[in-house]
Amino acid sequence: MTNTPVLELHQLEVQLVPDERLRLIGRPAKHRAARFAGAQDRDAFVAGRLALQQFAASLLDVEPHQLLPDYRCPLCGSGQDHGRPGFMLDGGPAPIALSASQASGWVLLAGVVHPQGGLRLGVDLEATDRAAFAGFDDVVLTENEKRYLASTPETLRHEQRTRLWARKEAWLKMTGEGLRNDPSDLDVLGRHGVQDLGTVGGRTLPEGLVAALAVG
Repeated sequence: MTNTPVLELHQLEVQLVPDERLRLIGRPAKHRAARFAGAQDRDAFVAGRLALQQFAASLLDVEPHQLLPDYRCPLCGSGQDHGRPGFMLDGGPAPIALSASQASGWVLLAGVVHPQGGLRLGVDLEATDRAAFAGFDDVVLTENEKRYLASTPETLRHEQRTRLWARKEAWLKMTGEGLRNDPSDLDVLGRHGVQDLGTVGGRTLPEGLVAALAVG
């Protein structure tokens, strides 16, 4: 066995999902989908959940309908519509570590079957203009990261801001802390266990997207 994550990047097919496929995402996610105000956002959410389930099934060599979604939140417990993704298989937790992230009609997936030593994963996919708003640096970046950003060419700063944000999101997904912790307290420059992703499965990321992977 290996703890090297399998990574896949897919362009989402956002369309009305038949009821028989919608059942695959589980009741909590169906209820969450129903709360979306916009149909496009709702369908993108459902498409992402289905893509992750298909991905997990392919890694486990089972059919998607055999996997029962079981998302776990450190605060809320199991069976949630949010939190760390996971699935039940044959009455027990499926032996797989997973993470997923969506942006601009794409979904980034990461998985390890039979993870060793309590392995955890976090991935994040972001549009490069995600961090292009006033006040971002003060809310999100450490002082060290601000100095780093100031040293980069001005034309690259929006992209570099977003790369830092993607690293933080990936790390906080991996640890399970999420944004309950202040991101400006987390320095991701040179942090062991988190890295930028320029390619996924030998494929260069589409223009306008950046991604990061955290493993720990």
